[in-house]
Amino acid sequence: MDISVIVPLFNEAESLPELAQWIERVMNDNKISYEVIFVNDGSTDDSWNVINKLHEKNPCMKGVSFRRNYGKSPALNTGFARAKGDVVITMDADLQDSPDEIPELYRMITVEGYDLVSGWKKKRYDPLSKTIPTKLFNATARKVSGIKLHDFNCGLKAYRNEVVKHIEVYGDMHRYIPYLAKSVGFKKIGEKVVHHQARKYGTSKFGLNRFVNGYLDLFTLWFMSSFGAKPMHFFGFLGSIMFLLGFIATIVVGAMKLYFMYSGQPYHLVTDSPYFYLSLTAMIIGTQLFLAGFIGELIARNAQGRNHYEINDEITD
Repeated sequence: MDISVIVPLFNEAESLPELAQWIERVMNDNKISYEVIFVNDGSTDDSWNVINKLHEKNPCMKGVSFRRNYGKSPALNTGFARAKGDVVITMDADLQDSPDEIPELYRMITVEGYDLVSGWKKKRYDPLSKTIPTKLFNATARKVSGIKLHDFNCGLKAYRNEVVKHIEVYGDMHRYIPYLAKSVGFKKIGEKVVHHQARKYGTSKFGLNRFVNGYLDLFTLWFMSSFGAKPMHFFGFLGSIMFLLGFIATIVVGAMKLYFMYSGQPYHLVTDSPYFYLSLTAMIIGTQLFLAGFIGELIARNAQGRNHYEINDEITD
């Protein structure tokens, strides 16, 4: 099979028939073998019934339905696990991503040899309240990840099948799939300017809080990619520094008292000095950080298995 198209969705019943027809036309015109995996993320509208009807008309249209809403990242991760195509395409269900981009994305993966190609919505039909934070977010992501992409959050992306089988997308990490791919060794990452269409049906499912969450997730991903398998290198280092500084400070406080005693100068009890308690606090914090690193090492070495999502129904071959 040439292409697997993964479409995560939440309450997009109105747009699904048009999207399915559009994908089908593009694939047939380009003589591409394909499957479309609709991942219904706990929709409360008629989306799942629509997907069933689409499958009855065209067996290439498949679906997975979650029992409740988990989010876009679990939906993509579930689709990735089921994708059989040599190239995997992800796109949103709201018709803002154009299926006409699929043939060129496919060519860039199969002919030019990219591991991953991310879409870039250079001209957007979004309000300034969304575009300005997006630009700031993308600038930060470029700096932290070292990947020169203009639009990390674009839902329209293409991957070699091997890539999606080696990454785990959880939480809200779908924004950082290129970073996840790079972290496991897939470094040939490209970009393609894609057409962005105005939303035709419904309303956006994402609020401004996603930008705050995005920065938190970026920090988490940086930490996990740098120290996820070796937390002792982070916590152990900080703990050792804190403990050493506290220990040295304690010695200095004691030495100062001894100096004043033997030089005949007035002196106070060590416990009367606030620096003594600051030193002890630093030693205690250092010990706790070191132990946190040790426990983190035990967890990292024993962690196994992926996140589990409760599936209510599924349409396969």
